[in-house]
Amino acid sequence: MARILLLLLSAACLHTGNSAGYQKKYDYAVDQPAVLSGVQGGSIEIPFSFYFPWELANDRPMSIAWRWKHFHGEFIYNSTQPFIHEHFKGRLIMNWTQGQTSGVLRILNLKENDQATYFSRVFLQTTEGMKLWQSIPGTQLIIHAFSTTLGSPSIIPSAVPTTGLEDTRGQRNPSLLNLGAMVGMVVSKVVVIIPLYGWVIFLWSKQRPAEERLNPSKAPQC
Repeated sequence: MARILLLLLSAACLHTGNSAGYQKKYDYAVDQPAVLSGVQGGSIEIPFSFYFPWELANDRPMSIAWRWKHFHGEFIYNSTQPFIHEHFKGRLIMNWTQGQTSGVLRILNLKENDQATYFSRVFLQTTEGMKLWQSIPGTQLIIHAFSTTLGSPSIIPSAVPTTGLEDTRGQRNPSLLNLGAMVGMVVSKVVVIIPLYGWVIFLWSKQRPAEERLNPSKAPQC
């Protein structure tokens, strides 16, 4: 009975050791977002981070590279050369410092044909030799066409209240203008008629004494 228990304990120890070794072998990875989207003419940032169990060998043991389109696609960036793909000349910025385990790949002035999947790749110089691996799913980048409706001034506060209206500053009401014209005409006629009537009365008053001298019988009796 004691011999059987000893065999079972030995088997359990061996199983535990193998399990621990398996976990250590795969204790490294690269993390990236699964999907990102951007707009043509804009920019996008693809963050990444990685971890590993090994001891680094020297002062500059890390190197980062990027591929696109598929897992074995062309390299678009390599920090050791340095190298930038012709398609991304002047549009690619890598925000990463030697020794850090995270960074950001930034793509400027996005184009329609930038839509693809991007994979970060890590190179390490360790005390156990060169180690390299990359993200398996990568980051799918979706590019949206620029929409002019997003930036169109569809609502302009200064234009809304004046729509369909005319600027009436300095203008008078037409009815007031008509009334003023009528009053002006009446006044002008009065100005002309009053002197005329005065002149007629003056002539009549001078003519009456002359008629009385010629016809005394028509003179008033006292």
